[in-house]
Amino acid sequence: MKITFLGTGTSQGVPVIGSQHPVCLSNDSKNKRLRSSILLEKSSKVFLIDCSPDFRYQMLRNNSNKLDAILITHEHQDHIGGLDDIRSINKKEPIPIYGLRRVLKSLKKRFYYIFSDKKKQNISNISLHELDGCADFFLLEGTFRVFPLSIRHGDLPILGFRINNFAYITDASDIPIFTRKKLKGLEILVLNILRKTKKKSFDSNLLESLEIIHEINPKKTYLTHISHLLGFHESIQNKLPKNVYLAYDGLTMENS
Repeated sequence: MKITFLGTGTSQGVPVIGSQHPVCLSNDSKNKRLRSSILLEKSSKVFLIDCSPDFRYQMLRNNSNKLDAILITHEHQDHIGGLDDIRSINKKEPIPIYGLRRVLKSLKKRFYYIFSDKKKQNISNISLHELDGCADFFLLEGTFRVFPLSIRHGDLPILGFRINNFAYITDASDIPIFTRKKLKGLEILVLNILRKTKKKSFDSNLLESLEIIHEINPKKTYLTHISHLLGFHESIQNKLPKNVYLAYDGLTMENS
């Protein structure tokens, strides 16, 4: 399975509009982050986790023009804002979108024109698939067994996803114990880290993320959903434990 980080930034991206923070003024490409999203490819199938407002540019930059399904972690704008732009790569059949019932209801409200009986031909064509009743795993387009993971983003229940020995978790402020047990034996864990210190209940800080990584003990961890307030990429990377890495836009890797 090929994994591509399309974006590794937080909800505002990096640089933030109008910010004079040194990280926002950096010329290092690894300090420039689009909103978080990841692409998974296997056996000519292409899957997306979250569809950020930067989706159009992300796909162009990655030279990607195919999509077989989308997994949605939750309904915040930085995770669904690009859905309108999938219309240019729609297949004849609708592109399946998987998420919690609450999230899919939000999509139907915010993108009401996509679901209208009178929609025009140039509107995105998608189908919705609820994951609330998924107690174990579901088969994604005949390719992967996907295990939805219960995560907390403040008071909001959201999803992470495990596929084989790879797991993707973003915007987590808490990972319940029963979910942590499902993360044992990972080759690669992708986990969010917003800033060095916690400001709000739904923030993730570096110390907490490193404690979770130590408990789960994956072979490698890549940190994503990164704010400019975390610091410069190279500076933070040099302080991280062995086998823990800051992800960056465009990073690719292979996973069995």
